[in-house]
Amino acid sequence: MEVGRWKLDCSNEGFMSSISPVEALALLSAACAAGMINAVAGGGTLVTFPVLILFGVPPVIANATSTLSLVMGTAGSLYGFRENIREVRPWFATFIPVSLLGGFLGSLLLTHGKESTFASLVPYLVLFATLLFMIQGFMNKRVSRQILSRETHEKEEGKRAARGYLVVAMIFQFLVSIYGGYFGAGIGILMLASFGFLGFHNIHHMNALKNVVGSLINLVAALWFTANGLINWPIMAIMTVGAITGYYLGATYSQKLPQALVRHLITVIGLTITVVMFWKLH
Repeated sequence: MEVGRWKLDCSNEGFMSSISPVEALALLSAACAAGMINAVAGGGTLVTFPVLILFGVPPVIANATSTLSLVMGTAGSLYGFRENIREVRPWFATFIPVSLLGGFLGSLLLTHGKESTFASLVPYLVLFATLLFMIQGFMNKRVSRQILSRETHEKEEGKRAARGYLVVAMIFQFLVSIYGGYFGAGIGILMLASFGFLGFHNIHHMNALKNVVGSLINLVAALWFTANGLINWPIMAIMTVGAITGYYLGATYSQKLPQALVRHLITVIGLTITVVMFWKLH
């Protein structure tokens, strides 16, 4: 079967024709860990993707299978964040349309484009987003002063500033969504940085919005991958169980932690992803 620039053998040859208990446990554990990481910050693909490659799954199939299993698992995080999702619902109309379009374009790039050039930018993109996230506490105060603390005669200027930040955030979200549809490791960090510069202060609200939008990006990509026959279904079934468990645990217990601790955890995850990506490229 040929999809765009990729020639794929969708027979059992080259795939895991049988999955041993040890392999099944490894896939389950990897997906569970990835779900927990994604629920808190993002980057779970960097757990599932290498494991699938280690088991001999072709890279494009590994990426597609990982995407579908993790998007199925987001049901766990959406349930865990259900209270916070109510608070961020007004933002859905802003971010969902650009995210769906970007996710679809990204999935097209995977099946029709060249991987090496785009992949080489990933470590720099994630590092930049992590640094943004680290300084966003200071920037949040500055943005709030500019937008929320205007005197009466400055209200119109404040509105223009708010619209400017919103337009930039939407453009940034569109670019993040393209990357998310293509590969997606670290998109959570990028989205959290974007939400922070819009003036979000509650990390749990940010995580809830990130999980809703991120799940839709991955859903669009997963549907495209499925339509093109890029899914290894036995592996996907196993990983989905682990992903649902991990997403639920991450979403539920991250909300019991102090917000400052969650922010530190997200920063560590972002820096770790950056180091891993640089190491893989060199």
